[in-house]
Amino acid sequence: MLTVAEGLLLCFATSVSVLGVLGNWFILHANCIRQKFSTACFIFTGLAICRICTICVIISDGYLKLFSPHMVASNTHIIVISYMWIITNHTSTWFATSLNLFYLLKIPNFSHYIYFCLKRKINTILIFFLGCLFISWSVAFQQSVKMINVKMQHRNTSWQFYFNKSELIVSHILVNLGVIFFFMVAIITCFLVIISLWKHNRKMQLYVSRFKSLSTEVHVKVMKVLISFIILLILHFIGILIETLSFVKYQNKLLLILGLIISCMYPCCHSFILILANSHLKQDSLKALKQLKCHKKDKDVRVT
Repeated sequence: MLTVAEGLLLCFATSVSVLGVLGNWFILHANCIRQKFSTACFIFTGLAICRICTICVIISDGYLKLFSPHMVASNTHIIVISYMWIITNHTSTWFATSLNLFYLLKIPNFSHYIYFCLKRKINTILIFFLGCLFISWSVAFQQSVKMINVKMQHRNTSWQFYFNKSELIVSHILVNLGVIFFFMVAIITCFLVIISLWKHNRKMQLYVSRFKSLSTEVHVKVMKVLISFIILLILHFIGILIETLSFVKYQNKLLLILGLIISCMYPCCHSFILILANSHLKQDSLKALKQLKCHKKDKDVRVT
């Protein structure tokens, strides 16, 4: 049985996850109904699908750890969760990094010839990063199989007994190698956007303030999306670490639910940040809210 505090936190975690699924579903729906399917639509659509799957994996795994801990130790659960986690987490980070690169190559305006070459070959860059995603999958699957086999052979003991600290750290790094690579690319992207914003502000001091504010606003919006992505992704992995340690080592349900909330913040909150930062998605969301209000008013009139 859960305590009152644990029950309230679990309700909050469930509410956050439901809102995250609705937000990502809205992004998916808004991009699917567009007549023109561009590179940006492809990235937004894939990102929304992956984040919905990521939220479902996190919440289902958390509920099993809370209410059916015996199922978590089963062979099927370990294999399924490990594979689904690798696929959804790596792919979600790949789409988010691709979106950051898309913003970098579309919004800022560097004068370097390398930047112009990259700008003309954005689809080629995405294909290259897709190859990196497949490589990260293969490395993560191999390392995950190795760790699962060791655990299955010694199911009554912990991994730490058969892996020393250095081997365990290396194993986790190899499993998350693709995520680490894409995360570093996101940091570099954010740094370049900040440089572009600083240079842009210096140049725009010579022009009319109206044009300065409009262009600067676009840069600032993109920069907020990139910085929020980095912060939320760091919190995401901290939450996963807290959730894992609380279940494996401390057997603390309150700490497990807290880790569940923190880990869900990235796929949930960042999607709403994308909606607010994207003009098309923001307009679609306002239209949807107006339609809901009108539908509610019509329903109230019929009832009265």
